[in-house]
Amino acid sequence: MPRASPLPWPPWGRPGVKAVVTAGVFVTTLWNLRCFLNPSEVSREAPKHTEPLVVLVWEWPSKQVPNISRDVCHELYGITGCWLTMERELLGRADVVVFPHARLQPGRDRLPKERPPGQNWVWVSLESPSNTKALAGWNQTFNWVMTYRRDSDIFIPYGKLVPNQSATVNIPMKTNLVSWVISNYHRTQKRAEIYKNLSRYLHVNIYGKANKKPLCKDCLLPTTSKSKFYLAFENSIHQDYITEKLWRNSLMAGTVPVVLGPPRANYEQFIPADSFIHVDDFGSLAELATFLKTMNSSRYRQFFTWQKRYSVKLYTDWRERICTICTAYPSLPHGRIYPNLESWFHT
Repeated sequence: MPRASPLPWPPWGRPGVKAVVTAGVFVTTLWNLRCFLNPSEVSREAPKHTEPLVVLVWEWPSKQVPNISRDVCHELYGITGCWLTMERELLGRADVVVFPHARLQPGRDRLPKERPPGQNWVWVSLESPSNTKALAGWNQTFNWVMTYRRDSDIFIPYGKLVPNQSATVNIPMKTNLVSWVISNYHRTQKRAEIYKNLSRYLHVNIYGKANKKPLCKDCLLPTTSKSKFYLAFENSIHQDYITEKLWRNSLMAGTVPVVLGPPRANYEQFIPADSFIHVDDFGSLAELATFLKTMNSSRYRQFFTWQKRYSVKLYTDWRERICTICTAYPSLPHGRIYPNLESWFHT
């Protein structure tokens, strides 16, 4: 491509060196003076956050409120520059305000009347859409969402696999075939229907309040670990809704999960394909039952190959979840608002 020819000098000829230098000094002086008098017009970038990010939790998500008076994000999770508080009088200083859905009252009477400029509000929920009511009243309210869904602004899963190069496999001693821990049993749920039909072909050891066999907190894992398989049945079927039934009750316990939830492809975005059994893998529940009852030890052991590369990390402390807001903050979209929260969550 031919280079563009230089612009011609005006008729009165080339300027002298002295004139060029003088003009340059004059222009530089004017520019510096402009910056001094009106710096905001020069830089359009948002100011860097030099002070700790103040995250006000309007209501604590769980019934038990932990001590957050210290620098808990740094002390417990190595997240610096993050200050959690529940002191509502600091509303004017807060960069982020967290509103757990389970603590939201109907109507807006108990919410702040005004929102300081630049402050972002976060809607938080770990429940599925089927168990989340009264969303329609919160349109045009929240800037960010914080849920178990991977497309949330702030993603808070129930658990995840973290790299662990132990190269060992630990399978606890097994004394029975299948177990299930269930607290809220409703006949209209799909998991109740699947269990009822599956139990025609094999015996399931059931624990939990629904069967009047509640397990203490420290009894759950030792109990489920004795079973070869665990029914990790979710209470409702939704995208990414994969709860502690998989992470804690099954994988952490050292048993093979038989899952009922979103499609297999969705599970495989969280865990290896050969680490679980999906109810939908079989044409009938009779086929599933036969597969479980006739599995040999070599095939069974293959389900634990993931242990050579990973270990399970559970998210159970709300302090850790809320501290992650500070980690995500620099990359979150500022100034956006969800016009229809219900529509987004039910998509």
